[in-house]
Amino acid sequence: MAPAVRKLIEDNGLDPATIPATGKGGRLVKGDVLKIIESGGQPVSAPAAAPAPTAPSGPRPNSEREERVKMTRLRKIIATRLKEAQNTAAMLTTFNEVDMTSVMNARKQYQDAFVKKNGIKLGFMSFFAKACVTALKELPAVNGSIEGDEIVYKNYYDIGVAVGTPTGLVVPVVRDCDLKDLAAIEADISGYGMKARDGKLTMAEMTGGTFTISNGGTYGSMMSTPILNAPQSAVLGMHNIVQRAMVMPDGSIQARPMMYLALSYDHRIIDGREAVTFLVRVKQCLEDPARMLYDV
Repeated sequence: MAPAVRKLIEDNGLDPATIPATGKGGRLVKGDVLKIIESGGQPVSAPAAAPAPTAPSGPRPNSEREERVKMTRLRKIIATRLKEAQNTAAMLTTFNEVDMTSVMNARKQYQDAFVKKNGIKLGFMSFFAKACVTALKELPAVNGSIEGDEIVYKNYYDIGVAVGTPTGLVVPVVRDCDLKDLAAIEADISGYGMKARDGKLTMAEMTGGTFTISNGGTYGSMMSTPILNAPQSAVLGMHNIVQRAMVMPDGSIQARPMMYLALSYDHRIIDGREAVTFLVRVKQCLEDPARMLYDV
């Protein structure tokens, strides 16, 4: 069989054994193959037809695997206020990082004496509250709010401390943080924490704050952009402490306990310069707590 004849047979899917041969010696010639093709001969081994596509099934009913629970009054209030803050304020977030070595060393060194004297542990939040008060005094816009066409600068420092509870996030307010020492702030925070867990916080205890601190680090958060607690103009987000390699002033590389800080703020009242300066001041106070003692 000539190569051209073989190719013609293969191209048309024919079985050479079924084609009558008229060539010399019983060989197939091109005319034999063309005759079969012209007569409408079908290939013996036709390819199997592709199966018809299966029609996609509709969404299966999941009602039996779902649970519908009416939102609690607290959750509805939280949802409303958070959305109100997004709709009203021109929110922006700026970040920095702080070396927590000094604060951690202070807690380790004085924890036992602090507990013995005050009956309560020395935590991180009191250091942050005092650092924020120092920065708020220098940058009053961060402690202010917008009411109508007026900016209200508040010369008192009532710091809201976000606390997670089984029913939702609540923000009790530690009043006059500028007039309280670390022990008094820790006592207020501890008392509010117990009340929050028992669902006994009052509305009066959760209103009137001038600035808020939210500690997502207790849940392992590395970075976040907290939402404003309206009508406040700024909120500080704390995060988890992680050992990271840092280049020190002398050029050495050391593992240091670092925390990212995030300040979300209302750009209508707080400029970028003020927001960045605020975070830098908080960072300075935490990396050298003596600054807060000497007000420098």
